[in-house]
Amino acid sequence: MTLGEKVNFTVRAEESGDEAAIRKVLLAAFPSADEADLVDALRENKSVWEPGTSFVAVSDTGEIIGQALLTRCWIDSVPALALAPCAVVPKYQGQGVGSAVIEAALESARRIAQTGNSPQCTIVLGHAEYYPRFGFEPARSFGIRAPFEVPSEAFMALNLNPEFELPSGTVIYPAEFGIEIDDEDI
Repeated sequence: MTLGEKVNFTVRAEESGDEAAIRKVLLAAFPSADEADLVDALRENKSVWEPGTSFVAVSDTGEIIGQALLTRCWIDSVPALALAPCAVVPKYQGQGVGSAVIEAALESARRIAQTGNSPQCTIVLGHAEYYPRFGFEPARSFGIRAPFEVPSEAFMALNLNPEFELPSGTVIYPAEFGIEIDDEDI
């Protein structure tokens, strides 16, 4: 397949045995192994891995070509989800694959939130022109802060349950993200 050639795909939840194929997607989509290593480490940490919130796109030939992952984080002490990473094999980018896996992950998270179970909020660090299509808004408008310097328009939040008031505070990522929080930053 060449770039721009239309791909047919379906979206489903990650299954046992998908790990190597997901790693391959991440290695193709990013310039280093950092994101692939991050997903492997997050998957091993059952306290942050949210069952049913990792989704993959599978081509009609059975190849996994995209993934979106939500994992546990906290806004101060309130459980939330972080959308990261999202990846699509480069030759399949621009065909709705990324949007489809993100929408599936967020819909699963909304179903969980509607049951009254935490978490009720998702945060993302990404392109300010892309993520609002999924309902993300600047996190600063909710009083949610990143634990590092970032353009405010690129750090966004999504309320998964309209009956829930988003907490304000600083996002605390799992240790696997390698983000050191200095007490002065909080």
